[in-house]
Amino acid sequence: MIRPILTEVAIFLIPFVAYALFLIATRSQVLVLSAWPAHLVAKLVLGSLLLVVISFVFLAQFSGAPPDSTYVPAHLEDGKLVDGVEK
Repeated sequence: MIRPILTEVAIFLIPFVAYALFLIATRSQVLVLSAWPAHLVAKLVLGSLLLVVISFVFLAQFSGAPPDSTYVPAHLEDGKLVDGVEK
């Protein structure tokens, strides 16, 4: 459960890291408050939330089993291990 949470946190932080890298590339001071005005931080938050929503939609639509399918996990049958299958 921790991996999906960390993945979403990382996706949320992408715009902030990109802006920080931009500040470093332009030789601006990253830790100065004037480099992070409130309107820019608000835009970064909105962009981050948009990325997180897109990732949730993408994961919900394009990952996992196809609709109306049933997964039978690996199990023992007559003393032999049978692989998991989708039905």
